[in-house]
Amino acid sequence: MKRIVMPRLGLTQETGTVIEWRRGVGDRISKGEIVLIIETDKVETEVMAEYDGIITEVLVEAGLEVPVFTPLAVLSED
Repeated sequence: MKRIVMPRLGLTQETGTVIEWRRGVGDRISKGEIVLIIETDKVETEVMAEYDGIITEVLVEAGLEVPVFTPLAVLSED
């Protein structure tokens, strides 16, 4: 089981906000594919999948601000 986490995009970044999910539960994703958009205090950024898999659970809905490295979604490998 793999997870998509809130990335740290800068040395001083402590949180990020999920702006939009581009993929949802049940969707198959490939490494490098844009999965969601987040916003930090400085910029909106597209977050790409680091692994191939199927999104089995979204843990943080759009609009929520969470600390960096917080799990945002769960991927199955099959």
